[in-house]
Amino acid sequence: MRHSKGYRNRSRKLLKKEPKRKGLTGLGRLLYQYNVGDKVHIDITPDNISTAPHRRYQGKVGTIIEKRGKAYVIAVKVGGKIKKIITTKEHIKPFKIVSS
Repeated sequence: MRHSKGYRNRSRKLLKKEPKRKGLTGLGRLLYQYNVGDKVHIDITPDNISTAPHRRYQGKVGTIIEKRGKAYVIAVKVGGKIKKIITTKEHIKPFKIVSS
């Protein structure tokens, strides 16, 4: 019997929290104000999986194009194309450049 190739195929590690991190996500992530043009880092949290982007975008950096209700539209470059991702604040963090 063939295995399923569904939307969340092979994402057990990605959508699982470590025992230390169990519980609700901090409020700082939800209270942060994003503006159009801000760079964000996509980091899927397993708390609310219905608004999460596809797992292929985990760890990608994108730019906010617009706000759509409670969600944000983010432009992410994948290969040679620019994809538009619609997701909520729970699954994005501000992108900070670390200088050494």
